Amino acid sequence: MSNPNKETWEIFYEFLSEKGLRMTDQRKGVIKALFRQSGHFTTEELLKDAQALEDTVSRATLYRSLPLLVQSGIIRKVDVGQDNKYYALNGQSDTFKAQVICSDCNKIKDVDAPFMEWYGKTVSEKLGLKVQDQRLQVQAKCPDFQESGKCTKE
Repeated sequence: MSNPNKETWEIFYEFLSEKGLRMTDQRKGVIKALFRQSGHFTTEELLKDAQALEDTVSRATLYRSLPLLVQSGIIRKVDVGQDNKYYALNGQSDTFKAQVICSDCNKIKDVDAPFMEWYGKTVSEKLGLKVQDQRLQVQAKCPDFQESGKCTKE
């Protein structure tokens, strides 16, 4: 992306227009807060940042905006099988990403897994199906955490 911030605004504005929705100040606050996120984030983290930027952003606004952001392709939902759902900005990547989740500190790392895209397409084609979604997640233990009680992996 040449200017991801500008392109994100344009994509979301166009998406909302197609759905007959407006770009409100609250939605602008949510989008601005997205640009402050790094890596994977929870709804609560995004809400806190959005409210710091636009104090009229409510929990309800955020919960109504998240599905729109996912549908528009700006963010993706990352389900790691825990109570919290995580989200991440969709960047343009040439390779499929898999998640490695630390069972000790719950940090999530994206790693390149180009073989998974090939695998999903190959298996689906053999069955006469079309891939809608696929994911690979690995749960791992942190030796540092096991030894010292702190995870040093960043």
